[in-house]
Amino acid sequence: MSPRKHTFNAKRIAILAITVLLFSAFAAVKDDLFLISKNLDIFSAVYRQISLNYVDETDPNMLIRTAVDAMLDDLDPYTEYIQETEIEEYKLKYVDTKYGGIGAAIFERDGHIYLSELYAGYPADQVGLATGDELVSINGVVLKNKSTNEVSHLLRGAEHSEIQLQVRKPGNTQPFTQKLTRRIVRQPNVSHAVLLDGEVGYIKLDKFLEQSAKEVEIALQHLQEKGKLRGLVVDLRDNGGGILQEAVKIVNLFVPQGELVVSQKGKNATKTHSYRTMAKPIAPELPLAVLINGRSASAAEIVAGALQDLDRAVIIGERSFGKGLVQQTFNIPYNNLIKVTVAKYYTPSGRCIQALDFVHRDSNGEYTRVSDSLLSAFNTKRGRVVYDGSGIFPDIIVSELPYSSITQTLFEHYLIFDYATAFKQEHLRIAGADKFEVDDALYTDFIDFLKNKDYPYFTKAETSLNKLMALAETEKKPEEIVQELGVLAKKIYQNKQQDIVLNGEEIKKVLGGEIVSRYYYKNGRTAFLSKYDEQLQRAKTLLSSGTTEYYSILAGEGKHKIIGRPETFLASAETTD
Repeated sequence: MSPRKHTFNAKRIAILAITVLLFSAFAAVKDDLFLISKNLDIFSAVYRQISLNYVDETDPNMLIRTAVDAMLDDLDPYTEYIQETEIEEYKLKYVDTKYGGIGAAIFERDGHIYLSELYAGYPADQVGLATGDELVSINGVVLKNKSTNEVSHLLRGAEHSEIQLQVRKPGNTQPFTQKLTRRIVRQPNVSHAVLLDGEVGYIKLDKFLEQSAKEVEIALQHLQEKGKLRGLVVDLRDNGGGILQEAVKIVNLFVPQGELVVSQKGKNATKTHSYRTMAKPIAPELPLAVLINGRSASAAEIVAGALQDLDRAVIIGERSFGKGLVQQTFNIPYNNLIKVTVAKYYTPSGRCIQALDFVHRDSNGEYTRVSDSLLSAFNTKRGRVVYDGSGIFPDIIVSELPYSSITQTLFEHYLIFDYATAFKQEHLRIAGADKFEVDDALYTDFIDFLKNKDYPYFTKAETSLNKLMALAETEKKPEEIVQELGVLAKKIYQNKQQDIVLNGEEIKKVLGGEIVSRYYYKNGRTAFLSKYDEQLQRAKTLLSSGTTEYYSILAGEGKHKIIGRPETFLASAETTD
């Protein structure tokens, strides 16, 4: 065969192959469009028949809402439909906490609405309302048995508009009328910023909504103005995330211009982006520690993951939540919205830290966690080993111990809350938030306060014994066994009475935070609790005691070479050594 004929045949084959591929792609698109059209027709027909023929009256909005929610429930918990009436709440949660109101948080208790927190300097605080006050009515609308959502909508309104409340103070039977003028209320992203002992700065970032990066920058600049900083702690614990771009800007405060912070990849090519730092950092050399826990998610994990991958900060605390997905909100007809998961995001080393598998569920229909055996290793900028699929693993693990059963019971039944309310009525002022202490005399008074209070409290041992006693009676065990179990029950009960004493230090901590918040608001609670905060204290020690350990960790020396090795890999390594 001549070279020319061979070339001609090759071209024909190539053209034929391209034609087949294009036809297949067109056919696939055509099939997708047909299936979409077909199923929309089916859905429309079902909806029409139910609306016309169902035996009882149906609510069109509820039918559609139920159908849409059921469809989205098969995807992931972050893809959601937002109706027009819910957009205000959506913006407060995901965009900016700005609204017209009185500056107070509320909670429901036994069908009544109470103030749970006041925001310093806002209308409710200015007119003398206090945490623990009951809201009886708003503009003539009685609040008994109303939900907190309903009451929140009644409290909100246009800036400068008037609102009339009926309020009942604790211990009083008759409410009084209080008029207020609403103003714009905005809860900051940075809730606390302070210079700690040892010339270490501390910034608590609660969320990544609009202006969060600017707030962190301003807080950092104020700390720098107070003197030379030996280091900075950025607290991202309990931070559920927010706007991705704000996370990128925050990382940019600490790393050079042009660094990759995060990339996202989606099925739709237009959703694939890489985000790099765009400006010069304001603290490129400042030793940095980041606090995370199991409730640090999304944008909080982008910041922690980027700073870890770039070997720029030491991460301290507990493994983060593991949300490696990006959402985008789209407008849909009639002023409704849909928030859709459009991509996965990847830290600078290339890892996706998504921990839950939303595609495959277990036999109970629950989401499954990515198996350790499926995790892959990646390298930080200096070669430390990190892993995907399991959130951000800290460089230094400091576990937060759960509260005891007695502490949780006292908190959940509002007994700590009620005591703090009564304390505030009897004490006009207290020592500063960082100096206040719950001493033995105050704690004894709290125990006396509990004596006539009825609250169900069951230890794990007591719960297990009750089940065993019920089983013994059901199976008609010998009487002596039942009696012995009864004796054991009495001993457990007597021991339980000592739990308030045995767990005194822990209860004092929670009680003190609640009391301090009555005088110094949320900032005061944070300042008071910081001295009990082992994760924060570890970060402060790391940054204030010289840089040897700090740079050793970032260099991956010794045990810090591998971060968060999966258990299966660890077991294998221990077996072969």
